[in-house]
Amino acid sequence: METHSAKLEQPAKEVKILTMFRLGLFQMGLGLMSVLTLAVLNRVMIDELAVPATITAGAIAMHQFVAPARVWFGQMSDAKPVFGYHRTGYVWIGAALLAIAAFIAVQVVWQIGGSLQAESCSIQTKGLAALRDLISLPGCTQTRGWVGILALTFAFYGFALSASSTPFAALLVDVSSEENRSKLVGVVWSMLMVGIAVGGITSKIMLKPLEQDAPLATIQASINQLFMVVPAIVFGLALLATFGVEKKYSQYASRSTLVDREDGITLGRALRVLTASRQTGLFFTFLMVLTIGLFMQEAVLEPYGGEVFGMSIPETSLLNSYWGIGTLIGISTTGFLIIPRWGKHKTTKIGCLAVAACFGLIILAGLIGLPGLLKASVGLFGLSAGITTSGAINLMLDLTAAETAGTFIGAWGLAQTMARAIATVTGGAVLDLGKTLFPTPVLAYGLVFGLQAVAMILAIWFLSRVDVTEFRTNTKRAIASVLESELD
Repeated sequence: METHSAKLEQPAKEVKILTMFRLGLFQMGLGLMSVLTLAVLNRVMIDELAVPATITAGAIAMHQFVAPARVWFGQMSDAKPVFGYHRTGYVWIGAALLAIAAFIAVQVVWQIGGSLQAESCSIQTKGLAALRDLISLPGCTQTRGWVGILALTFAFYGFALSASSTPFAALLVDVSSEENRSKLVGVVWSMLMVGIAVGGITSKIMLKPLEQDAPLATIQASINQLFMVVPAIVFGLALLATFGVEKKYSQYASRSTLVDREDGITLGRALRVLTASRQTGLFFTFLMVLTIGLFMQEAVLEPYGGEVFGMSIPETSLLNSYWGIGTLIGISTTGFLIIPRWGKHKTTKIGCLAVAACFGLIILAGLIGLPGLLKASVGLFGLSAGITTSGAINLMLDLTAAETAGTFIGAWGLAQTMARAIATVTGGAVLDLGKTLFPTPVLAYGLVFGLQAVAMILAIWFLSRVDVTEFRTNTKRAIASVLESELD
């Protein structure tokens, strides 16, 4: 009997530039959502509702601590089609649940603020001590309950994000080839940065009536409107981005040697392929360290602008636009111009060094009190992060097997998401620690940025040990072993 491995890969339609931009609309939506959750909500909880940074960061980070679900959703999209497609159905369902979870989260945040006032729950401590007081103080019963509900809401948000974003990234592998993948990566991830920039601008416009001392009721009304409009737009973008793409362009069926035996792509067998090469562990660790280095400031950058530079909520929201525009330029130019000249490893290494230098500039801006230097430094940081991200994503797609693309994408997503969770919590905790160690806020925030620079240097060391050729050799052997066990 003729096996699937013997068939030739069928000629496939090539994804054109317009379709690349259409696919990028999904990432653009994720960029919009990230501004709402990690910028606007974070700032409101810390500065307006006086929720300690560690408690705020811990609740929001719950959507990242459920990241192991990414591997499961990736494997499911390899093996179990939804609505007749391996990737698209998961993307649509996940995007709908994502929009619902975001709106619920902001309503819970207002309940936390109200319970803090109603119960006179005064938490004066910082860091883990603040979490201890929240749990132990008798006057914080309702607040404890609402913080727990917020954490559960963000956990649900994380499941929805995993269900949509992991199959979407696997779809990019399915519809691209060696020849056009770098262009697709450049366009799609550039659109993510466009979403972050647009999110910052949208937040600034919709929150424009708010001044630094605006009444809480005014803040609440404006942010409720923001959290109704933007999630609905994000869901619409997900539908528009993926409708009909998988049916027309996917090469999954012709590439996979396991597609005729989809019941055999169990999670256990997929994990066997995933762990076949030591390079998987090395690259997983590299991604974690790199991501921590890039995102530990995410929970503290806007409070830094507010506390050290006296910026208003709209002004600090705009910092995300400077970062997003810089990253957009970095990703778009790297994929088309820099990687073809320097290669993926060298590009990523140079990007890491540049990011470390930018954190030094951000600290310097605070020490001398120049908001203009802060904005420029954040823009340069975005540019450097774009170069680093583009190199890392291209390496990531090289370290992906066609038969278990969803599982591998889920693993890389797990590394990045868990690292972002660690980065978010660590950023808030280090900030609280810095405020107890140093007399001035700028030094406390500088401790966070300084640790990020150290992480970027460590990432370079792990990168030097990554070998794509070794990975491909070991993974092919593992896939062959799975096929042999199936025949036996």
